[in-house]
Amino acid sequence: MLEIYRSKDATLTSSKRINQIDRVEEISEDTWINMYAPTEEEISKVENTLNIPQEFLRYPLDEEERPRIDYDDDTGDVLVIVDIPYPRHENNVVKYETAPLGIIISKKHILTVSLRKVPILDQFIDNRVKDCVLAYRTRFTIQILFAIAKDYLRLLRFMDKSLEEAEKGLAKSISNSDLYKMLEWGKSLIYFSTSLKSNEAVLEKLMRGRLVKQYEEDEDLLEDVIIEYKQAHEMADIYASIVNGTMDAYASIINNNMNVIMKILAAATIVLTVPNLFTSFFGQNIDFPWDAGFSSNPIPFIVLTVVTVVSMVVSFIILKKKDFL
Repeated sequence: MLEIYRSKDATLTSSKRINQIDRVEEISEDTWINMYAPTEEEISKVENTLNIPQEFLRYPLDEEERPRIDYDDDTGDVLVIVDIPYPRHENNVVKYETAPLGIIISKKHILTVSLRKVPILDQFIDNRVKDCVLAYRTRFTIQILFAIAKDYLRLLRFMDKSLEEAEKGLAKSISNSDLYKMLEWGKSLIYFSTSLKSNEAVLEKLMRGRLVKQYEEDEDLLEDVIIEYKQAHEMADIYASIVNGTMDAYASIINNNMNVIMKILAAATIVLTVPNLFTSFFGQNIDFPWDAGFSSNPIPFIVLTVVTVVSMVVSFIILKKKDFL
């Protein structure tokens, strides 16, 4: 998909003007070209029209591409690749992963390239971001990075609340579904932490200002963005530690419960085995109540019954004192 946007002025009052972004059909100067899941025809059109290096348009389409900054000596174009979060639904379970987003800063245009649609950019398209001017390409790039950082923080807060609910559910009864959710959140937090660390390296390189020209306002905004990413990175690490600790704790609880059950079963086996020693030895040599000779000699049966009951009671008392029951 190929979308083209351009800034225009909209007068609110006689003394105040704001900038708005409108979609246009043709590529011109100071336009924003948003490409997601582009076709070969769209890639060729942008490459030929803007003279953008082909590899710059294709690098962000690789899911395994890592965040970095690249510079083309011939055209002077700068490629900034960062990881963005996105949810993936699988078997009624939401999994959070990351995917690369490429931001190409050229002399007269700015491009965003991704393998799938990026919901983060909708706030720019819908004019929900203040002071957004496409002609200020460096600032627009930093604003996109700021929006990505906020989205990371939003998802991390949501995952924190979900973790609390899952822990309450596990406290009542341990179920496999809740444990699977915890496992998926742990994987998602690892993805987030790794991507945020890589994004921080990109921002620090961008902060040095060797590849992209920055103004004072841009530097102040970039410092705020770096702070947001560091906060998100710390939160992801903390939540990942909490998930790992929780999983280890519940693994210990499950093992302990299993040990208790096995201990009870072993004790019950012992209680039932002791009287079986007497009944196995004497059972064939006495008359039972349904035998013909029982009325003339009932004492052996009574003695065997009493010994069986007494041995069970004694075994139970001994195991109870040993805390096996």
